[in-house]
Amino acid sequence: MAHGYGKETLTVEFKSDLKRLPDDDLLDVAVAFANTEGGTLYLGVEDDGTPTGLHKAHRDSIGLSAMIANRTVPPISVRSQIIGAADAPVMQVDVPKSRSVVSTRSGKVLRRRIKTDGTPENVPMYPYEIATRLSDLGRLDLSAQPVPDSTRDDFDPVERDRLRRMIGSYQSSDRNLLELSDEELEKSLQLTTSVDGKTMPTLTGLLILGKEESLRRFVPTHEAAFQVLAGTEITVNETYHGPLLRTIEHINDMFMPWNPSTELAVGLFSVMVPEFDHRAFREALVNAFGHRDYSLLGRVRVQLDDAGLVISNPGGFVEGISIHNLLTAEPHGRNPWLMDALKRIGLAERTGRGIDRIYEGSLHYGRPLPDYTASNERHVSLFLQRSAPDVSFVQMLAEEHERTGNDIPVNSLLILNMLKNERRCSYESMSRALDMSGQRLNALLGRLTESGLIEGSGHGAHRTYTLGSKVYRQSGKTIEYVRQADIDRVRYPELIMKLAAEQGGITKNDVMRLLHLDSNQAYYQLAKLVKNGKLQLRGTGRNVRYVTR
Repeated sequence: MAHGYGKETLTVEFKSDLKRLPDDDLLDVAVAFANTEGGTLYLGVEDDGTPTGLHKAHRDSIGLSAMIANRTVPPISVRSQIIGAADAPVMQVDVPKSRSVVSTRSGKVLRRRIKTDGTPENVPMYPYEIATRLSDLGRLDLSAQPVPDSTRDDFDPVERDRLRRMIGSYQSSDRNLLELSDEELEKSLQLTTSVDGKTMPTLTGLLILGKEESLRRFVPTHEAAFQVLAGTEITVNETYHGPLLRTIEHINDMFMPWNPSTELAVGLFSVMVPEFDHRAFREALVNAFGHRDYSLLGRVRVQLDDAGLVISNPGGFVEGISIHNLLTAEPHGRNPWLMDALKRIGLAERTGRGIDRIYEGSLHYGRPLPDYTASNERHVSLFLQRSAPDVSFVQMLAEEHERTGNDIPVNSLLILNMLKNERRCSYESMSRALDMSGQRLNALLGRLTESGLIEGSGHGAHRTYTLGSKVYRQSGKTIEYVRQADIDRVRYPELIMKLAAEQGGITKNDVMRLLHLDSNQAYYQLAKLVKNGKLQLRGTGRNVRYVTR
């Protein structure tokens, strides 16, 4: 590398110290790092990564850390150390990501961002961004905040009737709410709160019961759209500014005619399979409203086109959630009060595992998994691909349900889906792809193996799995099963001989690692090659090796 420190990124900053960098500039970098992803400042390095050394005033690492802590609110606890050559020392300052919003003592609040040319910069953090940051970190629930200047007169009686009707119609709702008076109902669902002895609507209350004109006034960021595209032509384009329950009902009604069902024969029965699972669609729609960032302009968008269905909302994933751990992270959201109300009404999954429902909507029919890869720090986007159901996969799940009387849990469905697509998977690849603990993955694989839905070979972390023989037999794909089960075993001698030739010999442990076999299986393969005259035994005890003749 021409320059020892590479280049600047979102989490790396260089600052020259030849003329003594002002303390205020140091603080700006520390605050911006803390309010973004954390990072490392290299003091005494030029913009191109060339180390040029520290000013004598900055050669006290403890003093530098203390200065940053004393002049930031809340104090940033950095780690500083001098690194590099003696003739051009560099101060490495590691800044942790803050769990709140940090400012300088003078009130300066900054964040990091990447410019269009790919280089980083420190920019002011504006009030709405502070609210978003605290919300993402789980330190502020905007939906719980009282809305200044609003009153219960901003609630729509028609929406209150709709609320009661919904509570009465959903099986998972809290029916006890129906016994409460209007004021008690609103308080129980946290639609109102008391401020200085005065009852005032919360953001949750306005979103659920607010009149449309009140929502336009107090929550101008609240907007939704339903669109249907045929090619590049927009055939349906509806925009909504009204309360949530009404909007969710209207979008659901608009969606239904565009979601046809096809008849699918499963054993002795036939079932109607929609193009997009109804429960998964409702859960995704409710999640988009429940988890969106109401401090940002933008809309919840539902779009149908030739490729599939997109549901997106303003506001990225909250802290601790990413596309890699959606199914395994502890459920938590941006608007806890709002989501709690939607759960008690019966619209959202009461367990907080609505994402499971969305995945099950695809997995139950053997369709491609929900795709969140278009999401970023500004919005979450879910794509559900148009795809015909996998009849064999549906048949397998139906027969297993009939045998046990229980539905297969979502994590087991993910394993089966992975094996369906990949044919053969190692334990290691499943552990990485499914983001599960070893204990949980072992338990799931054990149950699936006992049920005959999957089969394993090898041992330990190198153990591999395929769908079970009964699955292939039920789907009329016995040939595919035999190929998957036997192709490796047919190649065992070839692979052993190739490695023995390259290494000038081979041991039992080599074979165990190469073919993912246990000790007895490896010995059996080597013994056959010795018997057939292809390998020769050399040495005794632990020094046993097999060499080519």
